Amino acid sequence: MELLPSIAAPGVGERADAAADAACHLYDAVAPWSRAEPGGWSSTAAEDAAETIETTAHALAHAHPRAEVILAPVHAALADLRRQLGLPPADRLTADGLPATPRTVGNPRRTRWVRVLTPPLPRQPPARTTS
Repeated sequence: MELLPSIAAPGVGERADAAADAACHLYDAVAPWSRAEPGGWSSTAAEDAAETIETTAHALAHAHPRAEVILAPVHAALADLRRQLGLPPADRLTADGLPATPRTVGNPRRTRWVRVLTPPLPRQPPARTTS
């Protein structure tokens, strides 16, 4: 019995494929470094990678009713890794899965996933101006 359909919602399959490709490219960039060294990572790169895994786990939590519970050790492991690397903790989420305090910085790399999780506003007709 298949739990998931063979075709994903619009954009989901393509984005998941792109994320998998990006993860492979990241691994290829890190693999040549010695295991005894930090692996070529900077704190910003490590934080970006951790945020990517956290966000992907939050998205994947919608794949199955128990997925959020099953993925809880991933979040715990990433929280521990953040502590070990001296990185800031992950953003807290509300019960709806949205950040408790939306990011307000202008850096698009830090705000992109907030836009993805926010439902789009209904289309509005253009405002008429009188001259």
